[in-house]
Amino acid sequence: METIQSIKQRFGIIGNSPTLNRAIEKAMQVAPTDISVLVTGESGVGKESIPKIIHQLSHRKHGKYIAVNCGAIPEGTIDSELFGHEKGAFTGATATRNGYFEVADGGTIFLDEVGELPLTTQVRLLRVLENGEFIKVGSSKVQKTDVRIVAATNVNMFDAIKKEKFREDLFYRLSTVDINLPPLRERQEDIHILFRKFASDFALKYKMPTIKLTDDAVQLLIKYRWSGNIRQLRNVAEQVSVLEQNRTISAATLNSYLPTGSNLPAVINTTKSESDFGSEREILYKVLFDMKADLNDLKKLTMELMKTGNIKEVQKENESLIEKIYGENESEAEFDEHIEDMEVLSISQNSGESNNTLISENTQDKYHFAEEIEEEETLSLHDKELELIKKSLERHKGKRKLAAEELGISERTLYRKIKQFDL
Repeated sequence: METIQSIKQRFGIIGNSPTLNRAIEKAMQVAPTDISVLVTGESGVGKESIPKIIHQLSHRKHGKYIAVNCGAIPEGTIDSELFGHEKGAFTGATATRNGYFEVADGGTIFLDEVGELPLTTQVRLLRVLENGEFIKVGSSKVQKTDVRIVAATNVNMFDAIKKEKFREDLFYRLSTVDINLPPLRERQEDIHILFRKFASDFALKYKMPTIKLTDDAVQLLIKYRWSGNIRQLRNVAEQVSVLEQNRTISAATLNSYLPTGSNLPAVINTTKSESDFGSEREILYKVLFDMKADLNDLKKLTMELMKTGNIKEVQKENESLIEKIYGENESEAEFDEHIEDMEVLSISQNSGESNNTLISENTQDKYHFAEEIEEEETLSLHDKELELIKKSLERHKGKRKLAAEELGISERTLYRKIKQFDL
């Protein structure tokens, strides 16, 4: 039976953090079984090491080990990549292709970023987990496979389930055993050890002396938050190793390589109210809709004044409309000032002449230069928005996620608008 220390040496894992040791111990315990494992943790913590340990310590170690980055495969081809396809199944399918689950029969598949899988693919994966069966794209023949699945994600799966982006039944099938890798900020005792290892590796790679940190630089290194975890630490070590002529690094020098900004944790309100907007486009739409409504109200009020010429009567009959346009706190005197500033045109009440005939000669002279223009067809923002959504959905063949990205709105907002327009 191998020890935790021997496993670390074999797979190049550095650190003595109790949480890291516990994760490795769980991987060693679960390896001899065929239980599905879900590896969780932030991006850059080294989740890819756990599936390798599980595979090498299992009875499948002589079988194939295939690592698949689910987030890097386009949604339209991921089914073909995982399960294969028949010749002619879709445009470009010139030959039959075996998928990863068929190729890795008897081995292990590591599904990295499994939280990015489309819902249709999640249904297929659930069937593989339940009874080892899958169907190639474009085929009706059920095939069997014997594959151990280890998945990893940096997504909060409970939030994804709540937002209906990940199936709850698939989550519980994948996470029979959950192995969590801690972020680097929770492994402070390992940060300097990792930095020294990276500095030594880069000195050997670039054939130059190894850099060393002063005591104050070590303290800065340990106290830094490291949002990118081990990957970020490695990048900083490489930059300093290559760029610095002086091989003794002070805190001031090291600080110049660290991203600026506060390292203190911040509380972020992740909940959104119904009145929040997901994009500038939505804000502009609301402003335009409000302006259009106000303009229609003003047209109505002006028409009433032109018809009756009685300010007091119009003011009394349209009290709520006036409050809406000018505000509830505006006094009647202020409204009267608005009216007095307007030149109310007297309308002929006695003849069948056009209501647009002006009685005041002075007024007629004042506006003699005005020309009559035809009113253009009013642009309906509702129809325009509906047309944009339809075109985007047609371009992307009904795929809401891509259409939402093109329109610059969230997928949830697009779904709400589709329901609203009854598309």
